[in-house]
Parts: sequence; structure tokens; C-alpha cells
Amino acid sequence: MIHCRKMSLFTKYEINSSEERVMRILPEKTVERLSEYRRSLYECLDEGKSHIFSHELADIHNITAVQVRRDIMFIGYSTSNRKGYHVEELISVIGKIIDPQEVYNVAVIGLGNLGKAISTYFIGKRPQLNLVATFDLDPKKIGNEINGVKCYSIDRLRELIINKNITVAILTVPVYSAKEMAKSLVQAGIKGILNFTTVTLNVPEDIYLEEYDMITSMEKVAYFVKNRKKKRK
Repeated sequence: MIHCRKMSLFTKYEINSSEERVMRILPEKTVERLSEYRRSLYECLDEGKSHIFSHELADIHNITAVQVRRDIMFIGYSTSNRKGYHVEELISVIGKIIDPQEVYNVAVIGLGNLGKAISTYFIGKRPQLNLVATFDLDPKKIGNEINGVKCYSIDRLRELIINKNITVAILTVPVYSAKEMAKSLVQAGIKGILNFTTVTLNVPEDIYLEEYDMITSMEKVAYFVKNRKKKRK
């Protein structure tokens, strides 16, 4: 289950009109869906598909075509093409809306199994989000690299967040240290935290926090599996 709080770092965008240029903030769920659409659109490109209809995107994401059209109209993109949306154009438009204008440097805090997996997967996925460091307490991990990204001692957290201009932190530390680590990140100048621990964090209003609770997500899946079994009976 993903819990999002406060204004996102990536949701501001501008709309040009004949009257004025208006700054809007997209709803968080819309930003999530746009990111998911773009991922699917890249897959379409890999398959040689140049156009896609709203109902096709809807089927991929298990939502309605109305929702897809609403999201895409919301970012000012439309098409009169009977072939549907132009895949490359739509990827470009979504990127201009949800991606930061400058490169944001990212750090993974905690290089256990989850931290390693996230670091390995994350590198190179989005050019505007650049993983530049990982941090851990374990001396055996400090100095090691994952695809060229070095693991540093947690003692150097503040120094390197400042020196490497790190804006976003992905938190994968043990639960007992999550709150203290979040406090240290805020004090060091981090602007956004993606929390993969099961601890609910409290951060200042000017810090964007997104919390992913895997246990809650699994319980949700189990609940609906249970109820679907009851329906079949």
C-alpha cells in the first residue's frame, strides 16, 4: 500500500493559454497513473507499436477508458488521429509534465537485500533521477559498489548529501532506526523521502514523504483472494 503525504516534488506543470500561463498541481493518483502509462508506452514502443487507444491502455492497467482519457486530457494532450494516441508523443508529453526540469540526485539508505535490489533496479531507469550514493552501517558493505554507485558509511550522511547535492532518499533501514534516520535526512537537507520501512514517519511540511507498506499490500491481496474464493463457492 502506498501512502502519499504533502505536495509532490514532481507534480507542478504549466499550461499555456491565450489568457495566461497557469501553474497547476496534479493529484497524486494522476501522477502515479501517468508514470504507469509511460512505462506501458515504452513497452509498446519495444513491440513496434506506434499508436494506442485509450481502451487499450485501460485494459493494461485495469481501469476504465474514461479514466485514461481524463488523465491525458488533464495534461493537455489530445489527438484526432483515428489510430489513437501517438505513443512517442505521449511519452514525451508525460515526461515534460512529471519529470523534474533538472536532474535530482538520489541516495539509498540501508543496503540490505531490499536496498540492494532497489539500487540494482533503479540505476539508469530515469535520466532525471540519478542514484549517486548508498549508505550503510556495516563495514563489510562500505566501499562496495553497485553498477558504479559506491556505498558510504552512514557517518558521512550529512557531508555527502550536501556535497553530492542529494535531493531524494530511499529509506530501507531496519524499523528500529527508521525514525532517527528520517530525522537525520531532514536535518541534512533532503527534500523527499520514499519510505520502504513499516514505520510511519513524521516529517516537516516542506518535505515530501511517500510510504510503501509491503505488509499492508500483502494483507490487501490476501483479503481479496479470500473473498473471491467465497464468491466462487
